[in-house]
Amino acid sequence: MTDLDAPLQLQQRTVVRKQLVSLRAQGMVPAVIHNHGQESIYVMAPALELGKVYREAGKHHPLNLDVGDQKFLALIKDVHFHPAKRRMDHVVFQAIRRDEKVEAEVPVHLEGEIPAEKVGLMILRQLDAVEVEALPKDLPDELKVDAGKLAELNDQITVADLVVPDGVTILTDAEHPIARVVETKAMISEEELAAEAEAAAAQAAEAAVAEGEEVAEGEAKPAEGGEVEATASEEAQKEK
Repeated sequence: MTDLDAPLQLQQRTVVRKQLVSLRAQGMVPAVIHNHGQESIYVMAPALELGKVYREAGKHHPLNLDVGDQKFLALIKDVHFHPAKRRMDHVVFQAIRRDEKVEAEVPVHLEGEIPAEKVGLMILRQLDAVEVEALPKDLPDELKVDAGKLAELNDQITVADLVVPDGVTILTDAEHPIARVVETKAMISEEELAAEAEAAAAQAAEAAVAEGEEVAEGEAKPAEGGEVEATASEEAQKEK
């Protein structure tokens, strides 16, 4: 595990734009430090090391950055990955102050067993992280919520259900859903098949009723014609 409190050594760079291709080919990741409205500092670090730091620090854990004799406390604000190679292509650091509140993106963790999964239902994750505001020392590594609330179809957990430590303010809308219980694809397919079968049965029944009515009408007509013919025959006998 990476020691996130140990200083991350960054090298200052002068390489920019098209020259960054050769830099990445050497296993380095270009980065920039935005420093409280002052001139940005262009830096770089080994891809392997920076990748490990990002996986553990995310966008919420303050990092100590060393650039030569300069020292910064910073958060990772943005990371760009190559769309095809999935390599880390660029990192943006935001310098922060220990005595000033900052905004950060903190991951959300569903804690405990999920009852709905035990009965074959599926959990739809709708939010993996929330925006918070806090002093750097108060920034949590994650926010937890009781997964036991997800028991039946349509049950959901929202941002309002999160356990928030003192000194932390949630900026994400409290009503925003984090996770919801939904039917599995198999269940949805079964319901669709059942609905189609029911519709087909209803159509068949309607067709049968309509056919019965036509037959009844067809049988009545010969009866009327027969009655007319019989009457005419009787009249002919009387004339004889």
